[in-house]
Amino acid sequence: MAINDLPVLSALRTKMQWHQERQRVLSENVSNSDTPNFKPRDLVEPKFDSTGATTGSMGPLAMTRTSTAHITPSSSDGSGFDQNKRTGFQTRPAGNAVSLEEEMMKVSTNQMDYAAVTSLYSKSLHLLKTAIGKS
Repeated sequence: MAINDLPVLSALRTKMQWHQERQRVLSENVSNSDTPNFKPRDLVEPKFDSTGATTGSMGPLAMTRTSTAHITPSSSDGSGFDQNKRTGFQTRPAGNAVSLEEEMMKVSTNQMDYAAVTSLYSKSLHLLKTAIGKS
């Protein structure tokens, strides 16, 4: 079994990739904070089973259909983007619903979570190296 096939390391890599993609989505929200009719997006966090594999049929970065003019995704459960889950903030007269304070809090939280996952990943690799006598 290769080191890359270990479920724990695979789950940590998936989580790091999710945090990277979420950072991109959140930065798009911030950069479009003055765009009329822009609705902020967020990603649904991946869920893992006891073996470290992601659960759910669409995966962590699936798209959702927000308009009847859009192409229908391969699965219609819409579990990818977290649309229309906003409460507590009002939409501006131009139709923009981005709250810079909320988005920057999400960016900060995402950055801290990414740092924690990368630390776990590197410590897991170091532990494996120690176990096989390479450290």
